[in-house]
Amino acid sequence: MTPAVVLLSGGLDSTTTLAIAKSQGFDPYALSFRYGQRHAIELASAARVAEALGVAEHVIADIDLRRFGGSALTGDVAVPKGRAPAAMAEGIPVTYVPARNTVFLSFALAWAEVLGASDIFIGVNALDYSGYPDCRPEYIAAYERMANLATAAGVEGRQSFKVHTPLIELSKAEIIRKGLALGVDYGLTSSCYDPAEDGRPCGQCDSCLLRAKGFAEAGVADPLLARFGDDQ
Repeated sequence: MTPAVVLLSGGLDSTTTLAIAKSQGFDPYALSFRYGQRHAIELASAARVAEALGVAEHVIADIDLRRFGGSALTGDVAVPKGRAPAAMAEGIPVTYVPARNTVFLSFALAWAEVLGASDIFIGVNALDYSGYPDCRPEYIAAYERMANLATAAGVEGRQSFKVHTPLIELSKAEIIRKGLALGVDYGLTSSCYDPAEDGRPCGQCDSCLLRAKGFAEAGVADPLLARFGDDQ
């Protein structure tokens, strides 16, 4: 099988991306990060997902983006709650972590070069919610060009790196339908920016609201809520 590095946060999008990589015949090496985020719930979810879907290896890398702050996910800024869809679609939200995808992709690129893997998967999405600058197609295209300029494998022609973004033009409902068709158990995932200690989602942050909208439009119940006895 062809190896590929898959960025895995433990959320809905990255889990679907991992399932897609597997369905395309890749042997996935999952990469997650303990980067100073507000909670470790997502890392527990990533570990569950990696085990359930089956990966060649799952690495959790430690970096400290909290030292820089600049985000509601890594600093003392409050996570926005109860925002209307129009407000969520306006501007760059405070949950944006400065240069996060660039940092994550750089770690993925380093591991891919060592593995001899030319393929990297990331679950960015620019359709349903395009507030993050590092989720845009032009950013991914630029990063891919850089990857082939910045590595020995790329310069020597041993590898031609490709950054796969299978979700980039899908709505959240389409992502969910795609994952369900591939047998994804979304009850294993965590999307909330501000969950309780037991992993219960807050239900009001942007990520929770977008997830709820996606499941509603897909016409299916969110199995994560069933875990906590919540049928809303």
